[in-house]
Amino acid sequence: MSNRTSWRNSWGSGNAGSPSFGGTSAWGAGGGDTIFRVLSGGSNRQSKRRSQIISGFSENAIYFEEEDDRSVYSERDSNQPPISKAEDWALMPDVKHYAERGEKDHLKGRKLGVTWKNLTVKGVGADAAFNENVKSQFNIPQNIKEARHGPPLNTILDDTHGCVKPGEMLLILGRPGSGCTSLMKMLANRRNGYAEVNGDVFFGSMTAKEASRFKGQIVMNTEEELFFPTLTVGQTIDFATRMKVPYHKFSDQKSDKDFQQDYRNFLMRSMGITHTDTTKVGNEYVRGVSGGERKRVSIIETLATRGSVYCWDNSTRGLDANTALQYTKAVRAMTDVVGLTSIVSLYQAGNGIYDLFDKVLVLDEGKEIYYGPREEARPFMEELGFICGDGANVADFLTGVTVPTERRVREGYEVCYPRDAQEIRVEYKRSPIKARMEKEYDYPQTEEAKTNTSDFREAIKYDKDRTLPASSPLTVSFLKQVLICIIRQYQIVWGDKPTFVIKQLATLIQSLVVGSLFYNASDDSAGLFSKSGALFFSLLYQSLMALSEVTDSFAGRPVLAKHKAFAFFHPAAFCIAQIAADLPVIFFQVSQFSLVLYFIVGLKMTAGAFWTYWITLYVIAMCITAVMRAIGAAFSTFDGATKLSGFWFSALIIYTGYFIPKPKMHPWFVWIYWINPLSYGFEILLSNEVHGQTIQCVNNNLIPNGPGYTDSAFQSCAGVQGATQGATSLTGDQYLAAFSYSHSHLWRNFGIIWAWWAFFVAVTIVATSNWRETAGKSGFLIVPREKMKKNQAILRPDEESQMKEKSDASDALTVPASGSSSMDAKTIENQLISNTSVFTWKNLTYTVKTPQGDRVLLDNVQGWVKPGMLGALMGSSGAGKTTLLDVLAQRKTEGTINGSVLVDGRPLSVSFQRSAGYCEQLDVHEPLATVREALEFSALLRQSRDTPKEEKLKYVDTIINLLEMQDIEHTLVGKPGAGLSVEQRKRLTIGVELVSKPSILIFLDEPTSGLDGQAAFNILRFLRKLAAVGQAVLVTIHQPSALLFKEFDTLLLLARGGKTVYFGDIGDDAMVLNDYFARNGAPCPSNVNPAEHMIDVVSGAASQGKDWNQIWLESPEHKAVSSEVDRIITQAASKKPGTEDDGHEFATPLWQQIKLVTSRMNVSLFRNTDYVNNKFALHVGSALFNGFTFWKIGNGVQDLQLRLFTIFNFIFVAPGVINQLQPLFIDRRDIYEIREKKSKMYSWKAFVTGLIVSEFPYLCICAVLYFAPWYYTVGFPTDSNKSGAVFFVMLMYEFIYTGIGQFVAAYAPNAVFASLVNPAIITILVSFCGVLAPYAQIQEFWRYWIYYLNPFNYLMGSILTFTVYDVEVQCGDGEFALFDTPNNQTCAEYLGQYLSGLGARTNLVNPEATAGCRVCQYRRGSDYLATLNLNEYYYGWRDAGIVVIFAISSYVMVYLLMKLRTKATKRAE
Repeated sequence: MSNRTSWRNSWGSGNAGSPSFGGTSAWGAGGGDTIFRVLSGGSNRQSKRRSQIISGFSENAIYFEEEDDRSVYSERDSNQPPISKAEDWALMPDVKHYAERGEKDHLKGRKLGVTWKNLTVKGVGADAAFNENVKSQFNIPQNIKEARHGPPLNTILDDTHGCVKPGEMLLILGRPGSGCTSLMKMLANRRNGYAEVNGDVFFGSMTAKEASRFKGQIVMNTEEELFFPTLTVGQTIDFATRMKVPYHKFSDQKSDKDFQQDYRNFLMRSMGITHTDTTKVGNEYVRGVSGGERKRVSIIETLATRGSVYCWDNSTRGLDANTALQYTKAVRAMTDVVGLTSIVSLYQAGNGIYDLFDKVLVLDEGKEIYYGPREEARPFMEELGFICGDGANVADFLTGVTVPTERRVREGYEVCYPRDAQEIRVEYKRSPIKARMEKEYDYPQTEEAKTNTSDFREAIKYDKDRTLPASSPLTVSFLKQVLICIIRQYQIVWGDKPTFVIKQLATLIQSLVVGSLFYNASDDSAGLFSKSGALFFSLLYQSLMALSEVTDSFAGRPVLAKHKAFAFFHPAAFCIAQIAADLPVIFFQVSQFSLVLYFIVGLKMTAGAFWTYWITLYVIAMCITAVMRAIGAAFSTFDGATKLSGFWFSALIIYTGYFIPKPKMHPWFVWIYWINPLSYGFEILLSNEVHGQTIQCVNNNLIPNGPGYTDSAFQSCAGVQGATQGATSLTGDQYLAAFSYSHSHLWRNFGIIWAWWAFFVAVTIVATSNWRETAGKSGFLIVPREKMKKNQAILRPDEESQMKEKSDASDALTVPASGSSSMDAKTIENQLISNTSVFTWKNLTYTVKTPQGDRVLLDNVQGWVKPGMLGALMGSSGAGKTTLLDVLAQRKTEGTINGSVLVDGRPLSVSFQRSAGYCEQLDVHEPLATVREALEFSALLRQSRDTPKEEKLKYVDTIINLLEMQDIEHTLVGKPGAGLSVEQRKRLTIGVELVSKPSILIFLDEPTSGLDGQAAFNILRFLRKLAAVGQAVLVTIHQPSALLFKEFDTLLLLARGGKTVYFGDIGDDAMVLNDYFARNGAPCPSNVNPAEHMIDVVSGAASQGKDWNQIWLESPEHKAVSSEVDRIITQAASKKPGTEDDGHEFATPLWQQIKLVTSRMNVSLFRNTDYVNNKFALHVGSALFNGFTFWKIGNGVQDLQLRLFTIFNFIFVAPGVINQLQPLFIDRRDIYEIREKKSKMYSWKAFVTGLIVSEFPYLCICAVLYFAPWYYTVGFPTDSNKSGAVFFVMLMYEFIYTGIGQFVAAYAPNAVFASLVNPAIITILVSFCGVLAPYAQIQEFWRYWIYYLNPFNYLMGSILTFTVYDVEVQCGDGEFALFDTPNNQTCAEYLGQYLSGLGARTNLVNPEATAGCRVCQYRRGSDYLATLNLNEYYYGWRDAGIVVIFAISSYVMVYLLMKLRTKATKRAE
């Protein structure tokens, strides 16, 4: 074997050995020359740099060749330099062990490297990002003008270049908005969403287009953590690792499972989260692992791809300092040993992390101001005249050189130093570093790159399952993908058990309720309508249940797009897995429904008939689920999908054949019948039920009937489809023929439904395959159209305003800003509120219940915050920092809290939650509010009711200046990717709390996470300023630099399980803190950041296996703290409290809250054009469809039924709109519950009122939009007293169904859950409104209560009365009952008794005839209405009045259920 063999030869395994990150052929084999480097120790920065190249690696020695010397290091020499900068990483032996196992298999390398030249990227400019409102979207001239010019482009990356070879790590630095993420996306070959990409990017020797085949090997870990929250950590990682098991494994591994388990366990250990294996991943709303642990799951999932090129975008966000360092060491170790190409962008990178990289690239405004060796970056900037302070983070220094308030300039350079990014770039271009770096740009043309790329292609081919096509980027076979996806799908279903249970319970209840509605239907003509109704309902319910698929489709889409980018599976595998998961769920759902309903109704009692009914419902449920899933997959927005699904649902229901018989359908819409799976299903069910039956005409369907009329020779059927005139019975097949049905079509139709199912599955697969990850057009501000004039500075940036971007918070205190809210520093400081209250907590324990039993999250924690004190709360990820803040701020609604939390030695007052500011880790805001509106909303609601409004708004100006938000104050908050950046959101979160003038203290949960070093320092310096004027501030913080750590006064350090490790002063230069740990055997080295050392002591290598909690409990410092807490409490309790409690739970009166919240909701809806337009479109579309379906209804007997059904169809505008409004309601509710409710900003009553009232204007417009196209199209009476009455009732219905949708959403835990409850409510209301079963046929149990409690009953009754009561019925020839009389009697004589009794409402048209008597079932519409329990015309107005009462009561239910959901927060016991 060659003496150039390296560890990397073996990593990655294709056909042998242990898990590999790289795949079949070693994650990087061959060519140790770029990996093992001598670490230059302690050389002077200005000294000559010498390139070190490994020239040989023999069995006993490693040779390092330098430009001017050659030396040999014996492998057994104790002074030998480490082969990797991460040699001390705990799992380095494991990495090498895997490498050794793989070495035996002589696998080809899979190293690539990335090279880019002249790379310029453009995106859609900020001025194109207008948010239209309901009014401005109709400004046609403006829209035409903007469409003609097209959106302007702005340059995101400007002429960047670089080369990262296999085995190298590049650190990309830049402030938010510099283009770091866009560069990462280019280097990860993700180009979607950018307007223009120019320049060359090579992966090995492949172009970007050629490399697109290998997307599973060129991967990117984004900032967002996208997971299925109900899966556990173990399940999530199992899925990722199973999808990447190579076809050829290591030779000493017997099965796929061995490889997968080995690899999975290694990854879990590498990130230190083995303890979370059975814990849910969770998200903002589902409780799961901590934020830092979730980030580590994200890192592991990316590593599971076993890629060759890794791009890590701010992947240490939310990690504590020690975990961040360990993560970077893990990447370093794998890069060195395996030969990966690692590109990392980081904010707030400590020097320990910074020193692990080979190269650094610094971006500013998209310009590359430095690219070169890491060790030369600082000297380069220092030579330009900038000063990097001792102990400062070099990474922060490099990004701060263009910020006037951050940079420090060396004496003598004040005139000549470069001022901005362009000038620094000019200096860089002149430097020898650039010339040296340019020599690397021909790497793609080198033999090494070509050989590596060729080996890479072969390795991937060797890695891949033999059944996959050559062009596939996937690893495991399609069958395995499907099986793995099926397992995950079942885990998702099982993880969300409440949704599954509610679905099945709802089905059981529905089948019982509706079965009893049609209980024991007879086999004669009276039971015919009931049985048809029961069969139709069976189909309707399965369709309603499938509607939730649209909501579901959007819930998991971001995760699936991510997995697609990782090349885990083909979208078809996921779609098939969904179907496989459907099979047993729908089997259970249909079985329990069928068993209950079929036998309660008394449908045909033969085994064949039952199983035909069952299998038909099963295939229909599968098919409609596929339809709704296809609609969800085909649309990029939820609003677009709900618009089509709501409309399509209505179309499917109308053209089933139940409302309108096939022969009665108008030719322009009859095609819907042929493409409707439900129509085929209904024909199967009806023919299955009546085929072979003889149906006797009875009651109203037999004329004449009653006493004295028993001879069937002189009677006739009436009002029964298919009955021969003069006959008193008909066969089932005659009945079917009247609808153009035939029993012979049964199995034909069954096949057609399966064919439709297959078609919609194919549509879903195609649509899912085209899903895109979040587009690249991100990071732009959104300007509301009505605020356009106030945002000219953003829309037309000039040089001056760009310079202003570079200032920081301190500018606002020294230089008057150009914005509307500028003021001088003195004014700002004078307006900042001070505080005199002391906040203490003692023996605080917090316990929650878990499936494994009680779990203690906080264990006897104690401490205090005094006025003027800035306290830090630190600990490893998952130590309970956020939990402690939540408990202290009274934000917990579950679990048990023991101990005391006191203000001024007194229990917390009713106003505590609003008197204390709490900036949560998650930046949750109303996305359609501007920054200024968000701040004013908080100020007006949370400042004292005695403060004048003008003063409150003036204080908002103060905070806008202080947080330097003048340039963005009139832009929308938006959502991540479109709107404010992470850093801007964080500033807004802080601002929202500050404008409330917190009078006790301010809690901040990780305010610096996700920010660059400058932004973090600005925020901390600002908090220091607050403390200086007398505020008490308590902050949880991750990865503080030494500079940030110096700003704090005290530290509370927690270990896992919420155990205290230290509480007390930090001291100057952390002397007090360092002294404590030094005395206990863990001194902090002089060149190490004390903050990082503390975390290392608590959870890392420096812990030395000691129980630091026990050490603390036995220390004199702990005794001193305990006695000091008691002293503070006693002393404070004896004095007058520093903060007077005004006795009010909320700062503003309820009426004021309602006005402000309603105003905000109104503005939000006014700007939410997607939502409003879909609402309007659904109404107009449904109305036109309904109108032209029932075009100009006549006055025959059958036409009366059509009048009933066109009104009934109006009800079905509700499901689509409800499905659309509930996610919006729940989003707003989540914002309220997560932040606004907990800070006692306003009452839940104001919240509900605002949401209800803001919908009113749009509901009024919706009523008009449905009424106008529908009412006159179907030919209803045009006189104003009737049409006006109908419009009024329709308007009230808009309020009723909106109230129903909102009260379900008010209590539902999530949107999917709500969409599953809707069918249950709507089907019950629809079933008992007197249409599917007329009043007389409803069972007594239901008839006397649910019928009268049903708003749809009164809605139908009032509209029917106004539109049908005065109609003169004109029977068609086929609608008359035709029969002869006995004994030559005239028809009038024969029917005399009948016409004065049971037939009083019938119409004899030929009373003098002695044969062929022609009797019409009804004379006027009022006769028909009498059969529906509508006996008088005044019933119309009576029912209209009751509809109004129901509209009010539906909104009362919203208040009631919101109240039931609103839990009181937990207090210490």
